[in-house]
Amino acid sequence: MVIFSYLLYYLVIIPISLLPFPVLYLFADILFLLFYYVIGYRKEVVLRNIKKSFPNLSDKEHHVLMKKFYIHLCDVIVETFKSFTISKAQISKRMVLQNPELLESYYKQGKSLILAGGHYNNWEWIATGIDQQISHKSIAIYKTLSNKFFDEKMRSTRGKFGLDMISTKRVAEVFKDNKDALTATIFAIDQSPSNPRKCYWMNFLNQETACLYGTEKYALEYNFPVLFGTVTKVKRGYYTFEFRVVADNPSTTEKGYITKQTNLELEKEILKAPENWLWTHKRWKHPRPSDIPMETVI
Repeated sequence: MVIFSYLLYYLVIIPISLLPFPVLYLFADILFLLFYYVIGYRKEVVLRNIKKSFPNLSDKEHHVLMKKFYIHLCDVIVETFKSFTISKAQISKRMVLQNPELLESYYKQGKSLILAGGHYNNWEWIATGIDQQISHKSIAIYKTLSNKFFDEKMRSTRGKFGLDMISTKRVAEVFKDNKDALTATIFAIDQSPSNPRKCYWMNFLNQETACLYGTEKYALEYNFPVLFGTVTKVKRGYYTFEFRVVADNPSTTEKGYITKQTNLELEKEILKAPENWLWTHKRWKHPRPSDIPMETVI
């Protein structure tokens, strides 16, 4: 297994990563044909998610949206490959923070931040490019991969320009150890909770949805301001990102507010360009337990 991973990384992924961008996107076009027309990678999951999220669209419109999604997905895949060898100068041009002054104002006040976002547009390049564009020390919470070789490669790639990658198992420890440092900790909010009883249930994209509560949990515990990050695709291979304030003083908010508001912000972005969200994810795999009410913190 280790040998296979090693060969895959050095004989396939790295050579693809070293391709110039025009050739890389030609590879993405070929990958789209393979995924969409030949393999049909998770098409049943994608179509089901889209139909439930947009019940008012026609069957034709559902399929058009699905096709657009796979085109975008293949771009993100090759851009992720590119992350392994991309330079600091390249990432600085291709993922640009639009309002650094907002984060800088909190830095000057001596306040750490919690940054919430989803798997929308290119989330990988945010990880690669954020640390050099802000004054805070950037930290990202991630779920470790079962493949230890690729887990190490992904951590080193995402963190090669300064980001610290922290396992979900170490979140409490890291917050405690860094409570006196000026950090900006990134949470992905659109993953499916493992336990449908330990989450926040709300309506999201026309469906009852289980939402992770970790972002709010640590915001309330440490009273770190919460910002929502959104990524805009300018053109192929070029993105901008910016942040909006969700809670400047979390301790004054009602329980559930931060979780609900960050997800509403994400929903707002998805509705602008639905094809750019990660529809292959089994976001709605858990039904709501009948004894768990909506919009209630358990």
